[in-house]
Amino acid sequence: MTRIEPKRIRIALADDQALVRGGLKALLGGFAQFEIVLEAGDGEELLQALPETTVDVVLCDVRMPRLDGLEVCARLRRLAASPPVILLTTFDDAGLALRAIEAGARGFLLKDASPLELVETIEEVAAGRTLVAPIATDAIRERYAYRDGDLPEGRFNRREIDVLRLLAGGYTNREIGQAIHVTEGTVKNYLMDIFDKLGTRDRTRAVLKAITLKII
Repeated sequence: MTRIEPKRIRIALADDQALVRGGLKALLGGFAQFEIVLEAGDGEELLQALPETTVDVVLCDVRMPRLDGLEVCARLRRLAASPPVILLTTFDDAGLALRAIEAGARGFLLKDASPLELVETIEEVAAGRTLVAPIATDAIRERYAYRDGDLPEGRFNRREIDVLRLLAGGYTNREIGQAIHVTEGTVKNYLMDIFDKLGTRDRTRAVLKAITLKII
């Protein structure tokens, strides 16, 4: 019987420091589930090379010359079927984490994170989830200072709260449906109602506003 090897996660690395790229390549190369298929020294070089390479996840430094990681996220967000981006930084800055998520990053990690944290983040993002754990609630409340008058008129029912909590955990519509035992279409209907009540248009801002208003 022919053994079918599991699909490897194809990773693009972008960092202006060659030593950092080399370290990440050596580290991730030790895991059988990963394959480094692209290396770039800045955002421009990365974006130029991406169309020629099949990539599952981009691992990108925030601060780079010519084009930084935030702008890389913003540009990729405007393209169809672009790979998700995990941003790495040496600065423990909650405001920077917020800007990363707003720009479209699917993950945000400090460079002093453990190898296990890095591996888990790559696997989660490759599976379609968004990791917002590094963002402190206080930072969200400071950036998004919603007032009591911004509270939705319609109260959220228990099922909508469940959906919001799963949304905050980065789960996809399908995974939310499986968790609460409804169809993916029903989840989409819940999300439309939630967005309408919160006055938001996307998942990230719905979660940020729900946290700020202490709905979840």
